[in-house]
Amino acid sequence: MLTREENDLLCRVEGDAPMGQMMRRYWTPVCLIEEVAEADGTPVKAKVLGEDLVVFRDTDGRVGVMDEYCPHRRASLVFGRNENCGLRCLYHGWKMDVEGNVIEMVSEPAASVMAQKVKHTAYPVQEWGGFVWAYLGPRETMPEFRPPNWAPVADARVTIAKVILPCNWAQILEGAIDSAHSSSLHSSDMVPARVDGAKATDSLWLRPSTDKAPRLQVERTGYGFRYAAIRRPIANANVNDYVRQTVFVAPATALIPPNNLYNVANINVPMDDTNTAFYFIAWGHPEQTPDTATWRKFLRQCVGEDLDQYYRPLRNVDNRFWQDRAAMKAGNFTGITGFPNQDVAMWLTMGPIAERWRERLGASDLAIVEFRKQMVDAVQAFARGEPAIGTGDAAIPAEVCSFQAIIPKTTDWREFSAQYVWDQAMPALEPSYSTQAASS
Repeated sequence: MLTREENDLLCRVEGDAPMGQMMRRYWTPVCLIEEVAEADGTPVKAKVLGEDLVVFRDTDGRVGVMDEYCPHRRASLVFGRNENCGLRCLYHGWKMDVEGNVIEMVSEPAASVMAQKVKHTAYPVQEWGGFVWAYLGPRETMPEFRPPNWAPVADARVTIAKVILPCNWAQILEGAIDSAHSSSLHSSDMVPARVDGAKATDSLWLRPSTDKAPRLQVERTGYGFRYAAIRRPIANANVNDYVRQTVFVAPATALIPPNNLYNVANINVPMDDTNTAFYFIAWGHPEQTPDTATWRKFLRQCVGEDLDQYYRPLRNVDNRFWQDRAAMKAGNFTGITGFPNQDVAMWLTMGPIAERWRERLGASDLAIVEFRKQMVDAVQAFARGEPAIGTGDAAIPAEVCSFQAIIPKTTDWREFSAQYVWDQAMPALEPSYSTQAASS
């Protein structure tokens, strides 16, 4: 349980808030590449850590991420003209390139040198794994961009569902690292079955356990932590455990245990204190990972059907998230279709910022407790001048990934050298990891 003051320290990201300042020390997704796929296309509005941004792709294919508001009179550049390698403000015709250089001031005299004295706020940009990334921190602290663990190689298929949610980032992240809830909230979509590991079908995720009360074990690391949710398997429970290991990568990423076909992750980008861009990711071999349309249909996260044009969910508290009570009476646990929508209903009903000081936590909340303690400690250390958690030499190693498997009770899950799911050449019995002990 956190105090009100600790809760604010964890959750608030706007302005000079320590958490927001710390989060600026990481490369951060700003929008999907697909949103700015067209050269000289429509500029996109984004918001990250309380800062209003405009994203555009110029004539030469370069992507710019800039302060949304023109440096002249602060009119929005989202409505500007994207032309001839720059974004032109409609108000007085000032034009900026992707680096923030003012390359034209048509409202000023031809002899004016004012353009040479004005520099618009623009941020370093990278494109990778389906995202446009930007570094919003001080240039002198900018690390080299490195591929995230959920998009480790260029030929991986990375499929993303995007949802803009009106609540704080931390309660969404806590949902991603809470393994216990899946056995209840998602019990109609993640179904117990006599299988040798988690399996994906067109409509369900199967798992080899009926155990709703996992035993949790946590291992803290320099980049965050990893933890195991240990359940009784359906078969041979006297000698085996079913282990699902989740990895938390500070500040706001979760590597979720995979199925037999592809890997799963999510990343939660704080737009401000009470709004979050939630990205749910499937990734892996192109022949086994669902394409974008299939993934979003499976999750019930399609623009025009489940979301409006700005990725905001059509299901909400006022329409009870389209909950079907007749389906519940017929056996569906939640009556809400699309398991991310089940999560969304829980996150939003907690309020814009969850009141953690009023909770009653139990043994199944061990990972939640670790997340809160670690991030509060990290932001306090950052405020004292220490490096942001998981940066520099403490960055997550490239080989770290989540896993799920049935393993002998005599084996420690911490000793597994996990491998991400890639192709059918993986071992058949435990398709998501290698059982070779890690080197000491």
